[in-house]
Amino acid sequence: MKKSRILYAGWISLILANSLWAAEPIHSLQDVRSLEQKTVTLSQKVMPAVVALISTNTGASGSGTIVNAQGLILTAAHVTQGADVVQVVFANGRQTSAKVLGSNFSKDVGMAQITEEGEWPFVELGESKPLQAGDWVVAMGHSEGYDPNRTPPVRFGRVVSDGPGTFLTTDCTLIGGDSGGPLFDLEGKLVAVNSSIGESWSNNNHAGIDGFREDWDRLLTGEAWGELELNPLLNEERPVLGIDIAGERRDGAVVVDDVTPGGPAQRAGLRAGDEIVTFDGQRVQGGRGLINLVMKKEDGDHVQVGVRRGRETFEVEVVLSRLDKLEVPRR
Repeated sequence: MKKSRILYAGWISLILANSLWAAEPIHSLQDVRSLEQKTVTLSQKVMPAVVALISTNTGASGSGTIVNAQGLILTAAHVTQGADVVQVVFANGRQTSAKVLGSNFSKDVGMAQITEEGEWPFVELGESKPLQAGDWVVAMGHSEGYDPNRTPPVRFGRVVSDGPGTFLTTDCTLIGGDSGGPLFDLEGKLVAVNSSIGESWSNNNHAGIDGFREDWDRLLTGEAWGELELNPLLNEERPVLGIDIAGERRDGAVVVDDVTPGGPAQRAGLRAGDEIVTFDGQRVQGGRGLINLVMKKEDGDHVQVGVRRGRETFEVEVVLSRLDKLEVPRR
């Protein structure tokens, strides 16, 4: 029987160093062993549903995960881009084919459907929005394409950040071929798919499963839309306040330079010269901090915004809108 190749390098030091921030804190060597065993059990459980996807048009390969018994596969949009059909290869070498369904390139989420009838192995869907920095996760994928000499490598790590938008970042090591592969929580539930490598192999971006849920019906019907941008700030679907930023104060408050006519800020009564002090109950830490807070929300969310106008401080309720619904500066 093939054994999953788990990357143990720095395992104990990584866990002990990060245990204070983890959802399951580690206090002893026994806790480390327990966490290790949980990861091994998890990988063995989900391995049959983790597949390699090979484009019949270009020969490019990535990964995917089967999420129901009928053979529905979730992957990254860029993995199936340009393909109508992909070859599906299981860890045990079995092969079949799948029809490419819809893709939202702005979120880098896509679907494919196995065309052969059968009862396929599958995993359960989890949630990505509740994940927080420090939560333990497990990434998998067919690194560098399907390899008959080994099963998909298993990478253990933690969530580094929970944004922007429906994306999240982890320190699970990824390389080419892992794109579209799964990210699991410690219950073995699919919480995201691997999207792209960040500044290093251990700083990687994942498309959250909640982004799939938002577009589920459109993806199933085969619709493709959006643009894949390395800069998430250019994502047409991200929520915005509808303001230009003039600068920031020493306390982190953001100064409004202008408001978009008919945009969320103007509808809430904000105007040029106002200073945004808080957003959704959190203190604003400069322009970049405000943008990050906004991007963690969704179109239509009602948010309380703390405003300073001269000597007066008050709160207004802002209903956020998507970037592609407004004529706003894309920053």
